Amino acid sequence: MVNAGDMNGSGNLMDFLDEPFPDVGTYEDFHTIDWLREKSRDTDRHRKITSKSKESIWEFIKSLLDAWSGWVVMLLIGLLAGTLAGVIDLAVDWMTDLKEGVCLSAFWYSHEQCCWTSNETTFDDRDKCPQWQKWSELLVNQSEGASAYILNYFLYIMWALCFAFLAVSLVRVFAPYACGSGIPEIKTILSGFIIRGYLGKWTLLIKTVTLVLVVSSGLSLGKEGPLVHVACCCGNFFSSLFSKYSKNEGKRREVLSAAAAAGVSVAFGAPIGGVLFSLEEVSYYFPLKTLWRSFFAALVAAFTLRSINPFGNSRLVLFYVEYHTPWYMAELFPFILLGVFGGLWGTLFIRCNIAWCRRRKTTRLGKYPVLEVIVITAVTAIIAYPNPYTRRSTSELISELFNDCGALESSQLCDYINDPNMTRPVDDIPDRPAGPGVYTAMWQLALALVFKIVITIFTFGMKIPSGLFIPSMAVGAMAGRMVGIGVEQLAYHHHDWIIFRNWCRPGADCVTPGLYAMVGAAACLGGVTRMTVSLVVIMFELTGGLEYIVPLMAAAVTSKWVADAFGKEGIYEAHIHLNGYPFLDVKDEFTHRTLATDVMRPRRGEAPLSVLTQDSMTVEDVETLIKETDYNGFPVVVSKDSERLIGFAQRRELILAIKNARQRQDGVVSNSIVYFTEDPPELPPNSPHPLKLRRILNLSPFTVTDHTPMETVVDIFRKLGLRQCLVTRSGRLLGIITKKDVLRHMAQMANQDPESIMFN
Repeated sequence: MVNAGDMNGSGNLMDFLDEPFPDVGTYEDFHTIDWLREKSRDTDRHRKITSKSKESIWEFIKSLLDAWSGWVVMLLIGLLAGTLAGVIDLAVDWMTDLKEGVCLSAFWYSHEQCCWTSNETTFDDRDKCPQWQKWSELLVNQSEGASAYILNYFLYIMWALCFAFLAVSLVRVFAPYACGSGIPEIKTILSGFIIRGYLGKWTLLIKTVTLVLVVSSGLSLGKEGPLVHVACCCGNFFSSLFSKYSKNEGKRREVLSAAAAAGVSVAFGAPIGGVLFSLEEVSYYFPLKTLWRSFFAALVAAFTLRSINPFGNSRLVLFYVEYHTPWYMAELFPFILLGVFGGLWGTLFIRCNIAWCRRRKTTRLGKYPVLEVIVITAVTAIIAYPNPYTRRSTSELISELFNDCGALESSQLCDYINDPNMTRPVDDIPDRPAGPGVYTAMWQLALALVFKIVITIFTFGMKIPSGLFIPSMAVGAMAGRMVGIGVEQLAYHHHDWIIFRNWCRPGADCVTPGLYAMVGAAACLGGVTRMTVSLVVIMFELTGGLEYIVPLMAAAVTSKWVADAFGKEGIYEAHIHLNGYPFLDVKDEFTHRTLATDVMRPRRGEAPLSVLTQDSMTVEDVETLIKETDYNGFPVVVSKDSERLIGFAQRRELILAIKNARQRQDGVVSNSIVYFTEDPPELPPNSPHPLKLRRILNLSPFTVTDHTPMETVVDIFRKLGLRQCLVTRSGRLLGIITKKDVLRHMAQMANQDPESIMFN
């Protein structure tokens, strides 16, 4: 510390920021991170650790621990995500069955588990056992008749309403961020946006509990999307335990990318599909190192879930299937038709759902989230109960639709008329004429399809956890199964037609309706999310059949082409735009011929740019500038006359630096000079102590000239993840372009209202 009088001498002037102080380098809520700065900070940290590791054995061990911390975090994420997914699966199974009855021998058993343990179950009535009682049997001792049906119907609705009300209340009171699927927000966070609390501990706890409740309530939603959010919450929690990740937002996002892969891995039992999903759909910055770590996290998560074995079939998902019949070239035509249906459904769903969500945001409807959930749940339960295909859980429905009809199937969909003279192996049952059960199932499926299409539009986006993968797959699987049965019956009754003659002889097993259901499910999911590669890999990991990759690829590509013809946005991008998150999509193309000077601030007629000078402003001047503006940072110039650029200072760091200097450094007062140079400026005697802030100055801010094409500027913002970019001409500062300016300009060029897309 030096006295004020020694200012002009060469006294030992303290650079107050030589030691980092709390919160420096952190970001405020709803701000974008500076990727370049985070990368350079991590490089500095790594260089420091490497040089220190040569000093002693202890420092060398610390450097090894630092290197291994990434793999430890991945291991912990995989273990916790797999455990939570297993617990959710078990709880959903039990609570879904609780709406219809209860197990007397052990109330925590689901219907299936209850009858597994019974010795009195026959093969034909495998769903009936004395230990499992429907509510009507338990309460009024009647299992058949109108009064029993009405009582079961009433209790089914009551349980559904109870679960949904509890879920929406928990979300509202404890964790408002636990609603929705979470994938649009995860995409935005991974692109560098800060949403504090979105991946917090409360969100993790409430989302896990309410996910069980809403899926059990029978609403038309899935748990797969929210499981990605849950896994990312796990990733955020574990990364906060290691300073390498907790103090660097860029490194933290590498962990979150890997966590997203683990989430999809446990949602579908598809570890490779999970890694590809993270790469194709959610991640913004995905270095090779993250690819390996994602693979490891997905592997550990899948292994953990397999150890829990929630479905009791040694599989990771409920709808694992194996088919025994090959597909034929002529079947590509119905597969492509299913792709067209998937694309059209995707377009219809996105447009209707976004219109409904916009209405929810802009009208009084949005003020009553609890009432909305209750009404939609009541409507869903009332319409769903009479139809056996909508009454059961959507995962069970998909499982039944995917299934191949073997000799042991008791489903209505397998009620074919058997040839009494048939002597064939069990796995190779020839095509047979449809029986009355199949026709009943067909019209019930048609009604269920219409109901699912309509109700999902209103369900997705409510203030409860809601995934879209399962409802989309259910819509596609129902349409696919109906097409499959149609093709099968056509082939059976008209096997002499030219298209069937070559590959479908009488008595042969030609067509697998379950395969059509699977292709339809992939097509509809692709139409809604616009996934391609990851979707096909997830679907073939689900089915374990490499043989069916071509039909899946044909359907996925067709559905994407058809949906893209009506609009390039998938459902997650549409919700990002609806909420106005500052997300620059890498997939969007910018083809307009505008220049940086057309977009930069200040425009002609606006107030000049707010800047700091390198050594002529006082603490009070800087504080006044901060108070009167709401900018995130200020360019630093030599002087207001020359406007030669020196660097860029962040608003938050200026505030923290001045606050800490007043507390810890004697002699800093309002009229102290603030300087950003290496040496203090020449000051008159008895001047107050100056404040050196060079350490918080970014000396290499990204700059472009005023004639740089906006196409290049947009590319730079996307690929480098910039917050802002300064515009110069011959080294003189002209203006600034921020990420929001780029987004506004892109909206303007696309004939949208530039203000309506900004996050508020």
